[in-house]
Amino acid sequence: MKISSWDELVNALIARKVSFVVTFFLVFLFSYAILAWLDFLPEPVNQNTQEIKEEIVNDTKSVEDNIVESIDNDNLNIATSSVTEVPTSITFDSLNKTVTVLNPKSRSVSELDTALLDGAVRHPDSATLNQMGTVFILAHSSYLPNVINKNFQAFNGIQDLKWGDLIRVKSENSEYIYRVNKVYKAEAADTTVPIAGDSKRLVLATCNSFGSVDDRYIVEAELDEVIALSV
Repeated sequence: MKISSWDELVNALIARKVSFVVTFFLVFLFSYAILAWLDFLPEPVNQNTQEIKEEIVNDTKSVEDNIVESIDNDNLNIATSSVTEVPTSITFDSLNKTVTVLNPKSRSVSELDTALLDGAVRHPDSATLNQMGTVFILAHSSYLPNVINKNFQAFNGIQDLKWGDLIRVKSENSEYIYRVNKVYKAEAADTTVPIAGDSKRLVLATCNSFGSVDDRYIVEAELDEVIALSV
């Protein structure tokens, strides 16, 4: 189309604009009709729908609150028992021996080895005395004739414990009495100690150093009695 004047240009643009609007309107009506036939059009929110949505939101919030509260209470109970009932000493009646027990918080091998120089060590990942699970205590054992630091002989003789022998573990507030039910020798690489459980157990192990692959003696015992210590 050849345009020779300004008026003809304006008229051509107006004609195309009207054509575009009419075409758009027809396409919109056709699309709307198709969506209505397919039931894809959004429905207006009525009062019942709003009430259902609010009920779902409230129920979800209630469940989340209960989960958080439950987790917080469980953590509080674990934290309380971990702080108040850690072993301070262990006594073997049949061996006539008492050994100091340390409770390092670090899992560093070097720090655990350093603690072994001052006595037996409760592994920080194991249970405390008043928790369900296993209290895991390790200490050195050496039969060299001349040992300056006697803590290198802290667990000497535990391989001689017998079924039924008593082991007394003290905390600041109580004495926990365990009864031996198993004594054996094991390779360190094959030794695993289950920490969790639904009973209160004590496991002792001789240890040259943390992470060593030497054979060691293992003693397993079950809690028999708890005696409150007078203050």
